[in-house]
Amino acid sequence: MRSITIVVICLLFAVSSFAQTRVVKGKLTTFNKFPVQNVEVRSKKAKSNVMTDSLGQFELVCNEKDVIRIKAKVFQALSKKVNPDDAYISANLIFRDSPKNRDIARGLGYITPEQLTFALAHRADEYNEYCNFLNMYELLKVKFPGLVVCGTTGDFKVYLRGTINAHDEVLFIVDDSPSANVSGLQPCSIKSIDLKIDGMSSIYGTRGDQGLVLIETSGATGF
Repeated sequence: MRSITIVVICLLFAVSSFAQTRVVKGKLTTFNKFPVQNVEVRSKKAKSNVMTDSLGQFELVCNEKDVIRIKAKVFQALSKKVNPDDAYISANLIFRDSPKNRDIARGLGYITPEQLTFALAHRADEYNEYCNFLNMYELLKVKFPGLVVCGTTGDFKVYLRGTINAHDEVLFIVDDSPSANVSGLQPCSIKSIDLKIDGMSSIYGTRGDQGLVLIETSGATGF
């Protein structure tokens, strides 16, 4: 009887451990454009590791609340927390430019020589800090702790912390124009973003009473 109990406990433990793991897919790029191949991606808790393919894609076994770690010789090291609802994770790796690193990147096949030459000549976008966010609402949650993002994909609502009521959503101003939401904006297109709680909000009357999120995109012609 005792042996049976031990077996049952072991089986329950195995099932529980298996249920806590899942496969997370993702993609690595550099210069916000080119896929990065032959880079090792590791999960801290599940202790799994894979290499990115020719499209920069990977599939990695992760535990709940795991951390994905990416470390390659010519890029800045990067860690990303795996949230419960993360099924796909994308990340842009920052290239540490030097003559030696250029040779290493070509030699290890991280990026083609043609892509590297083009990227180094047009690399202003690489330093856009917002490109590592999956969507605008993830960006808002991290950049502005004073905001609360509620809802689900396609129906997010954004409020100032402590004022979550039906008519208390913040007002988005995108390139000088009021906008109901920012679901269609890509984080990489953001040039600047700021939160105004008073002062300028009076310009927009009662619509701005609960705060303004001012957004300038890279395609804006004003300001």
